[in-house]
Amino acid sequence: MVKRDGRNRVVLVMCGTLTEGRRISRRVVSRRLAACVNIVLSPAESFYTWKGKLEKAREYLLVMKTAAKCLPDLEKEVKRLHSYDVPEFVALPISEGSAEYLSWLGNSVTKPRKKTQIGSVIRSAKQLAGPRVLHGAQARSTPAK
Repeated sequence: MVKRDGRNRVVLVMCGTLTEGRRISRRVVSRRLAACVNIVLSPAESFYTWKGKLEKAREYLLVMKTAAKCLPDLEKEVKRLHSYDVPEFVALPISEGSAEYLSWLGNSVTKPRKKTQIGSVIRSAKQLAGPRVLHGAQARSTPAK
């Protein structure tokens, strides 16, 4: 089922080396600033002007999927980790997508609850659920004789 969306973004970032791209990718996903980063393994040939001079470079494209609310922190982290003075950071809106994928994307960039909150939720759920019924191998707390 396709779902209309306005809260999520695709962010494009070019890196000078594959190593740099991998380092940035791991960091932003582990910090939950991006749900996923794809690295295009074949380098692109980029032409641009820098300080009034035409430049040419081999660069690696990072395609990041994130939520709009994460953009400021994601940009800050990319700039902090990037070797360029002015790294590319272009955010494009995701207008539509698979409902399941967009749900996963949103959940992946949501900060996990604190353990104390999770513990109280689990305790409350157990109290509401009553006694637990175990089946088969789950029911054995000691090895079968």
